[in-house]
Amino acid sequence: MPENAPRFIHLRTHSEHSLLEGAVPVKKLAELAAQNAMPAVALTDSNALFAALEFSVKAQDAGVQPIIGCQVTLAAEATGPVVLLAQNQAGWLNLMALSTCLYLRDDHALPHVTAEELETHAEGLICLTGGAGGPLGQLVLQGRLPEARALAQRLAAAFPTRLYVELQRHHDAEGQPVPEEAGSEGGMIDIAYALDLPLVATNDVYFPKPDLFDAHDALICISERAYVDQSAPRRRLTPQHYFKSQAEMATLFADLPEAIQNTVEIARRCAFAVKRHKPILPRFADDEVEELRRQAWDGLRARLAVIPHAAPVAEYEERLRFELGIIEQMGFPGYFLIVADFIKWAKEHGIPVGPGRGSGAGSLVAYALTITDLDPIRYSLLFERFLNPERVSMPDFDIDFCMDRREEVIQYVQEKYGRDKVGQIITFGALLSKAAVRDVGRVLQLPFGQVDRLSKMIPVEGVKPVSVTKALADEPRLREAAREEVVARLLDYAAKIEGLLRNASTHAAGVVIGDRPLHRLVPLYRDPASDMPATQFNMKWVEQAGLVKFDFLGLKTLTVIQNAVDLINAGGRPLHVAADGRVLYEPAKGAENQINAIPLDDKPSYELFASARTVAVFQVESSGMMDALRRMKPTCIEDIVALVALYRPGPMENIPTYCEVKNGLKPLESIHPTIDHILAETQGIIVYQEQVMQIAQVMAGYSLGGADLLRRAMGKKIAEEMAKERPKFVDGCAAQGIDKKKAGEVFDLLEKFANYGFNKSHAAAYAVVSYQTAWLKANHPVEFMAAVMNCDIHLTDKLAVYKREADRMGIETVPPCVNRAEAAFSVRDGRILYALGALKGVGVEAMNLIVQARGDRPFVDLHDFARRVDMRRVGKRPLEMLARAGAFDALEPNRARVLKSLDGLVAWSAAVQEAAASSQSSLFGEGEDLPPPRPVAAPVWMPAEKLAEEHAAVGFYLSGHPLDDYQPALRRKGVQTLAEVTQAAQDGALVAQLAGTVAHRQEKKSARGTRFAFVGLSDPTGLYEVTVFSDTLDAHRQHLEPGENVVLQVQVEPSGDQVKLLARAVMPLDQAVADAGASRLAVEIAGLDAVPAVAEALSRIQAEVNVPARARGPIALRLKDGADLVDIEIAGDVPLTTPARQALRVIPGVLEVLEE
Repeated sequence: MPENAPRFIHLRTHSEHSLLEGAVPVKKLAELAAQNAMPAVALTDSNALFAALEFSVKAQDAGVQPIIGCQVTLAAEATGPVVLLAQNQAGWLNLMALSTCLYLRDDHALPHVTAEELETHAEGLICLTGGAGGPLGQLVLQGRLPEARALAQRLAAAFPTRLYVELQRHHDAEGQPVPEEAGSEGGMIDIAYALDLPLVATNDVYFPKPDLFDAHDALICISERAYVDQSAPRRRLTPQHYFKSQAEMATLFADLPEAIQNTVEIARRCAFAVKRHKPILPRFADDEVEELRRQAWDGLRARLAVIPHAAPVAEYEERLRFELGIIEQMGFPGYFLIVADFIKWAKEHGIPVGPGRGSGAGSLVAYALTITDLDPIRYSLLFERFLNPERVSMPDFDIDFCMDRREEVIQYVQEKYGRDKVGQIITFGALLSKAAVRDVGRVLQLPFGQVDRLSKMIPVEGVKPVSVTKALADEPRLREAAREEVVARLLDYAAKIEGLLRNASTHAAGVVIGDRPLHRLVPLYRDPASDMPATQFNMKWVEQAGLVKFDFLGLKTLTVIQNAVDLINAGGRPLHVAADGRVLYEPAKGAENQINAIPLDDKPSYELFASARTVAVFQVESSGMMDALRRMKPTCIEDIVALVALYRPGPMENIPTYCEVKNGLKPLESIHPTIDHILAETQGIIVYQEQVMQIAQVMAGYSLGGADLLRRAMGKKIAEEMAKERPKFVDGCAAQGIDKKKAGEVFDLLEKFANYGFNKSHAAAYAVVSYQTAWLKANHPVEFMAAVMNCDIHLTDKLAVYKREADRMGIETVPPCVNRAEAAFSVRDGRILYALGALKGVGVEAMNLIVQARGDRPFVDLHDFARRVDMRRVGKRPLEMLARAGAFDALEPNRARVLKSLDGLVAWSAAVQEAAASSQSSLFGEGEDLPPPRPVAAPVWMPAEKLAEEHAAVGFYLSGHPLDDYQPALRRKGVQTLAEVTQAAQDGALVAQLAGTVAHRQEKKSARGTRFAFVGLSDPTGLYEVTVFSDTLDAHRQHLEPGENVVLQVQVEPSGDQVKLLARAVMPLDQAVADAGASRLAVEIAGLDAVPAVAEALSRIQAEVNVPARARGPIALRLKDGADLVDIEIAGDVPLTTPARQALRVIPGVLEVLEE
């Protein structure tokens, strides 16, 4: 053997893609081999080929030959792992086929392959028997030697000259051999020699170095939901499961040199690597070039027949020819045809599709094919930003579909191209620092509160937490905590495992389409949550394997828009007609209900934007956006496009300048006269990436393709490329007669803006969607708000916000009613009917049973309801929520009685349904011969109790508010409503009094160790949050429990159209009302029959001795006598409290109780 020849090659290793098991990053594995002078190394992740292509590329980059393998669970006479290594392309295809067997079983069993499957797919593969843990080793350990021999013979027949009996020698922390390995080695060697099978030595590598053992053990505990300090038998690995050197392995197997030498022999036999592949697409047509041309020209003619022309027809035609030429030159006609086909199918089947997304909206071919609905010439969008002939890369259309029907489009694609040729894309979740701290804390059994505090000490930069190491360097509190030994141990382990992969799931939108069954192109996986297979390569590597990604995104706003249009149509009018009959615009024939056909110059829509009444309007809902809208006062769609692009960190600083120039408060500053026309629409500010490209084209003579390369270099801050581009730009400007100094200044300016310039195509597409929602809100407000509520039907917090916005807009919301409401939100007579399915714990499907049973015949009473609705199928809890919400009020106004009657009604309903089903009912059918249950007696709920029960069912106060009865007294006390305080705060900070019902309290600890709280409250005009600091919190914590009514003195600071509130003082509401004094109560009654009950109630009320004198006063009975009202004073010193008023109000015959 030559002196420098390798003595040992690692053939069994686990990268981080052995999820929560391996701790060797893929790149690190290749580096370890190179550092140890190993010319090759194998990757054998557990039941996974997730990293096969990535490993192939990175190993070759490091000068190491990759050996592509997999540790596969074999279910034979004993179940355990075997190792399969690909020798060639045939072996790789079989490895992928076996991987498919692992995951795509119909029975959803744990990943495994059968002996028969292994035999079928053995060609081109070398098999290692798996060591002591493999099926062969287990049979030997169990003393089942005949079966072990038979299994070895079977495998040898399947893998002739390619089966190796695998031996491992790991030693535990005390240096003792692992019992299973020592106990099985002799038997396996005997079988190998008896059957003339070669031996091979492996070290089962899970981590790079021995000092990572303890941290890796914590990782295993995280996976197995075990604890680090459990007894030793839990551990199946040892500190020796690291990447050992050749010398260490040669010493370990000095008595079996052939086992070491065979690792090198196997490496020589496995001269195969997974290769990158050019894009693979199914063939859409025999002549895709001609088909694309035909569809594009036909589509452009159809577009130009109905749209206002933004340029002469000749310009459209020239642009189309140019784009088609580039698409054909780059070989992408098939891609455009495939995308156009499924989008056309979606539109033909009434599935809403977004107008565009990303740079694809810059393509006129895409517009002609109806892939997008934005005229790129109208918006000055650039094709080269999407497809650059000077930088060949796959086009990438991101398509937004209606959230509810996106799956239908994917199903269509599966049916068209074949289910075995369509798949999702896997994605991996990493163990980030905060999660690593939490997980390690759990397996070390530290108190949850302590671990939670440690995790929260790790700062977040952007959207991700910083590393544990950086957090320790930057955060003194964390360093102080780490002085405790157990915390130091936790942070050490967390730092060592953070960044490793934690779990696999599927990409939210990505779908790939192959020209052959996918398992012949890439290994497949199936997410337990989906029936559709996914590629085992993630988005980056699946594209390098040749598969093209298509993004099917679900956009909720498209669902809102479609639902609003459906509600408008259900009301008997088309989209262009308002509720009062006004014609809003004249649509083109056939486009009466197409949201994409609405005019973009609607004055009420821009007034809505300018006044920032944009709750539920796409992209502009936040308080910051609302503030920007008020300052900008948009008057055209270009303003909305600019705002979508500007409202991000960095560009946001230019919003004031944009607004001031637009509104004539500041002159427009010219960068250079040659580019004024490019920046005119953005008030002289560089906002879009496309503007950077146009400036390079106009000033320095770049082609748009070259300008796109410049933009990319600037945006990615590629220093080497920037150094080349600067002189090119300056010289190009000089050739145009522009001063070199000025050219350098402009280059610097472009460099700054390219870093955060926004894609105009994307901004324009989303601005159009934003405008469409604003148009609907301005012109069809009731239907729009109902549609918005439908799309968040199970999100109580959002429904509360939308209900409050509907109130502000003057839209009445009718409480849920089994005789009027639908399962979803609906519209009738200009009012929103609250959805039965929006109640808490109530499913839409269950409510549909009620709506279907009702049909066009309202229920007469509870017995009629129980007879016609199978109440068992609806469920008792949903029925209880209906009762609490008052949905049965039309059948029985006493909600308490309905609630108490439900058990009997459900049982009777079941009997009726069973009798009807078995044809044992009477002549009248429907079980009418079964006697209904008797009514259950129950006192009527007091108003406060009624509202509390309603809140429990709805999630917020719908028909009233607990503070309604207190309003007169609160007025006398000088207490304002939230709406009044918010309005007053527009003029500056103030101190005010607010009343509220506590919804929740969240306590926190400050950096100084003092406690403070965020308290959520509501009053009749809205929801709000108050910050309560420690002194006030300690003094009034008992009054700030959910359900308590309080009056707060608050410091009010304006924040956009909202307010920030800080509590200075807290007072129980009853105390505040008592201090406010009282005047007089008038009890309106329908007739004298109510007098005895009123008198009895008054005697109970007068017995309340703990009511201060100021809260007492006279009460009069008010009786209608003909056209006159007669007041009869009946008592002079009665407590005029809210409970007193409520007690009087529920008496039969009392019409109203008024405070005067």
